[in-house]
Amino acid sequence: MLPELREAACRVLESGRYLSGPETESFERELARLCGASGAVGTGNGLDALRLIMRGYMELGRLAPGDEIIAAGNTFIATILPATELGLEVRLIDPDETTHCIDLHEAENHTTDRTRLIALTHLYGNPSWDFEAAARLRRRGIILLEDNAQAIGATVAGHPTGSLGDAAAFSFYPGKNIGAQGDAGAVCSSDAELLRVIRALHNYGSEEKYHSRYTGYNSRIDELQAAMLRVKLRHLPQITAARNATARAYSESICNPHVSAPAWLDGCTQVWHQYVVRSPHRDELQKHLALNGVDTLVHYPIPPHRQECYRGVLDHLSLPLTERLANEVLSLPIAGTRPDEAREIALIINNFKPKS
Repeated sequence: MLPELREAACRVLESGRYLSGPETESFERELARLCGASGAVGTGNGLDALRLIMRGYMELGRLAPGDEIIAAGNTFIATILPATELGLEVRLIDPDETTHCIDLHEAENHTTDRTRLIALTHLYGNPSWDFEAAARLRRRGIILLEDNAQAIGATVAGHPTGSLGDAAAFSFYPGKNIGAQGDAGAVCSSDAELLRVIRALHNYGSEEKYHSRYTGYNSRIDELQAAMLRVKLRHLPQITAARNATARAYSESICNPHVSAPAWLDGCTQVWHQYVVRSPHRDELQKHLALNGVDTLVHYPIPPHRQECYRGVLDHLSLPLTERLANEVLSLPIAGTRPDEAREIALIINNFKPKS
């Protein structure tokens, strides 16, 4: 892939066009096609993609300050930061224990007459969807927003994530399955009016140069990142296959009563942004792996309702599963890890015996 990335970088440098050019247009078209959406808008990062979607719906009159959104309690804080910034009320609920994602049917049970949006984070690359619940919610006018930052290429019953909801936010942070050489994001949707508003909002609120219709932002993907991401999009099937092979090796090899491997979901294509095991002895397990030369991470040790920035706002919530997951989850190496290496790591896990 490196020669292709070099060629893409040189192409942009030689063109002298660094913003809002042909690479961006091609990337947006290719991303939308991949996700089965009618259009896409490249953004500066994934957080801005979420912000632009929510703000876009506000400009269209479908969201307003004081409206309620529902999200999973164990999501990364980026899912809800734009909501609270824009004056929306956030209701967090425990996720599904099998997928670690929001259960749309359960979310439906938590809706009120003030609920206007449900944010579905396809966490760790696990797609989360319920077609029947989605249809009922849409009939009530509730917006279904996919936080697809970790699940590009995932599918549910053959339908790609990024096209399941009304709009989807993508992150191309370097550590993602498809990562930029810096930061970048995108919005995908088949709502032409929403895309029109977002395209203006991400460019100073302007649909015509020097004429700002909205109080907008500066959040455009640059030509260099778009060109690099176009290369990586072409390699996505191979990237996904490699991650699936490594995940399969882990799942087939881990056998320790103190460690639970993640589930494989029927009828879905998982893309394994993270391979996350659970253990009530997580900290001991992490130390055991470190002593044997295996680096691991915890995604995410402090859930949003326990973050200092939401003290007095969300910290009254009781989310027992969310807090248990925060104390038990451990992400094993997946990116660039071969199946034989995964089997070796599994053997180290199988030899783990907690002291407590």
